[in-house]
Amino acid sequence: MTQTHILGYPRIGAQRELKNAQEAYWRGDITQAELLKVGAEIRRANWRAQCDAGLDLVTVGDFAWYDQVLNHTLMFGAVPARFNQGAADNKLDQYFRLARGRAPSGEPVAASAMTKWFDTNYHYLVPEFAADQAFELDAEWLLDEVREARGQGHSVKPVVIGPLSYLWLGRTRSGVRGDLLELLPKLLPCYEQLLRQLAAAGVDWVQIDEPILGLDLPAQWRDAFAPAFRKLAAVAPTRLLLATYFSSLRENLALAFGLPVAGVHIDCVRAPEELPAAVEALGAQQVLSLGVLNGRNVWRGDLGRWQRELQPLAEKLGQHLWLSASCSLLHTPVDLDSETGLPPEQVQKLAYARQKLDELQQLQLLLKGAGDTVTAPLEQTAGSGSVAAELADSWRPQRYAERANLQRQRLQLPLLPTTTIGSFPQTDLLRQTRRRFRSGEISRQDYCDHLRAEIAEAIRRQEILGLDVLVHGEAERNDMVEYFGEQLDGFVHTGNGWVQSYGSRCVKPPIIFGDISRPAPMTVEWSTYAQGLTKKPVKGMLTGPVTILNWSFPREDISRRESCLQIAKALRQEVLDLEAAGIGIIQIDEPALREGVPLRESEHRDYFDWAVACFRYTCSEVQPETQIHTHMCYSNFNAIMDAIVALDADVITIESARSDLRLLEVFAGDASLSGRGGYPNEIGPGIYDIHSPNVPERAELVARLEKMAEVVTVERLWVNPDCGLKTRSWAEVGSSLLNMVEAARAVRAALA
Repeated sequence: MTQTHILGYPRIGAQRELKNAQEAYWRGDITQAELLKVGAEIRRANWRAQCDAGLDLVTVGDFAWYDQVLNHTLMFGAVPARFNQGAADNKLDQYFRLARGRAPSGEPVAASAMTKWFDTNYHYLVPEFAADQAFELDAEWLLDEVREARGQGHSVKPVVIGPLSYLWLGRTRSGVRGDLLELLPKLLPCYEQLLRQLAAAGVDWVQIDEPILGLDLPAQWRDAFAPAFRKLAAVAPTRLLLATYFSSLRENLALAFGLPVAGVHIDCVRAPEELPAAVEALGAQQVLSLGVLNGRNVWRGDLGRWQRELQPLAEKLGQHLWLSASCSLLHTPVDLDSETGLPPEQVQKLAYARQKLDELQQLQLLLKGAGDTVTAPLEQTAGSGSVAAELADSWRPQRYAERANLQRQRLQLPLLPTTTIGSFPQTDLLRQTRRRFRSGEISRQDYCDHLRAEIAEAIRRQEILGLDVLVHGEAERNDMVEYFGEQLDGFVHTGNGWVQSYGSRCVKPPIIFGDISRPAPMTVEWSTYAQGLTKKPVKGMLTGPVTILNWSFPREDISRRESCLQIAKALRQEVLDLEAAGIGIIQIDEPALREGVPLRESEHRDYFDWAVACFRYTCSEVQPETQIHTHMCYSNFNAIMDAIVALDADVITIESARSDLRLLEVFAGDASLSGRGGYPNEIGPGIYDIHSPNVPERAELVARLEKMAEVVTVERLWVNPDCGLKTRSWAEVGSSLLNMVEAARAVRAALA
């Protein structure tokens, strides 16, 4: 009979229990023992959900206190030297120091770099490898979870990131991928030892994730797979399930199925066309695991379709055919049953992680001939129109040099202007007030009065600090995408559709249910109110069309490009209304531009053609003296510099504080690094890391800014934090921004 399993399950808890416990522990409100108990309860609930849904194997090892890649960094002893002071005797505190730069014990230190997990909105902690890197296995946490799950009566399948993918996700100081591959002989013995330990613990199957097989791999990386997996297959009686996802395998398909593994998982959502080739390549005794449910979206699966397509294969392969979601369910909300505010006609179209488990069981029964008749998922309202025609001419009429002169005359900013990215701390009082408004405890007038008070306080603080370009602080916004989803027609927002972004940071992506339009202005009232409180320029703040699309659960009945154009049309109306209201600087954030890029290079141009044009479309009709800013988050900017330049924003701010100056040099146009001309307009590299609670010292910021000024001409250089300040406290924000402003003034005076 066909088997069922998943590659991973959300670890935040049905009510974000992990987030609440993490942050309580970091504040010192609970003990480590209490935190560990919360983790154990979440794991128990996750395993029970899989067992109750009839899955044949329960996945173990997908839980993480912060990030699954960080789990492996500690498991293999690849901790950079700067983290070995103070907290090394407490493994969990050391773990948090790597992630946050600070833990309940130990001195503050620069946190590990973060970047996006392939093309998702999940962030992982980048492993940092030294040239003389040594590895030493300590897998006690994974073995404990295996024993824990087996003790609860479950048949377990541990999951680990494969050695090639783990190295690929890391970095060395040289930045050369070949240097990473040279570490493989040192790392493989740890994997061999790990498999022996898992076999000794009674484990039969081990899922080993190698998602880089869906990339355009250099030849030397492809060639490294076979000898590496021959070593792993020879050491222990465990059976290996090679898991790939997020992309088609293409030239790597034969390689994947030719490895000495007992089974291969493929993503049939991203690459359904590869199923016949996978069946052809399948070894006589190999298991074929098919990811038939979308692990990255919330729509109900088309079980009738898969029943028809897989019935002959199920009869042929029997228990050698496994059914799963396309990838880990980490990227979906936990349980649709926790949604109480959605109407039934919407609920019946959706499936969160818990419901996808039930869908797997239902499909398994259908293939066995024992399930109920399945109806096709309900159709969504289709869009219309030619995207290419509407985006054909989206450039602003004036070139940047002409615009820049007019903007300088209008804004009268000093050299090295200081600003922030947009959001200010969302206090407990603000969140409580928002909850009271939504529950009907206070009136809209009372709520708006509170928001105006928050905005006025944000303006007052910024003027005291001496910032040059201010923001209204986004007190009215719960999230930079969810807020716009609530204002636009065509979106549905949920009450509990939380998904982990990184660590304790969770987001609640809206769901695109239909065609998108703007029924009324969304931000104009708050921006004009803030501008009326100060003579300094206040930025209008918008989230860009590509980011709104990529950070929402998209429709599957029309193309992403068509949805993106619909969002861009709505935002262009907002941009023009802000300009008409006298807002001279408008920031249109696109932190998710990079994550939407297909993993295969051959598909990049098509994506960038419409994604970049949609951004330009939002501001193509503004006057030249209106300054357009954008912001981008952790990314491999070097790979997409041409697209970033084509955005044609007057000013771009980037997250760079956790990276060395090589990132900035790419924007400056160092030909030895980028092979391109760099970013030609103005740029604000993040001068300090807002994802860490550490407050940067003034001298540290002066030194950093001086180095930046050596790379970027000061006439083009802005000074700002590396991201929004929503998640920080006012105490941290005030001290950090004061030091930043004083550092900018010091460097400005030295230049004068």
